[in-house]
Amino acid sequence: QAQLVESGGGAVQAGGSLRLSCAASGRTFSRLGMGWFRQSPGKEREFVATIRWSTGSTYYADSVKGRFTISRDIAKNTVYLQMNSLNTEDTAVYYCAASESYSNFYYYTRERQYDYWGQGTQVTVSS
Repeated sequence: QAQLVESGGGAVQAGGSLRLSCAASGRTFSRLGMGWFRQSPGKEREFVATIRWSTGSTYYADSVKGRFTISRDIAKNTVYLQMNSLNTEDTAVYYCAASESYSNFYYYTRERQYDYWGQGTQVTVSS
């Protein structure tokens, strides 16, 4: 069983930046992929970004492309989400997720494609 622990959320003004972290522990995966999702009040959880662990290749939702960067530190088993130029629409609970059998051919953008989830961290952007 894997455990994912997020950190780094908080409150920031529009235009500011935050960096989220997600530390994975409990097991190792041969074909790991990780992702970030978010959920705003009254809305469904939505995909934000994903990274293929073996190659570091990434994919983003259009709404965050050019502003957010997902990366990983293999030695620390940690994935990051650097969020720049934040706006009020980015306010949400952000969740880290891990897939233990990530495809080598396409990126995972759906919740059901992930096996493990973190507890979530709140990001609040004020105008």
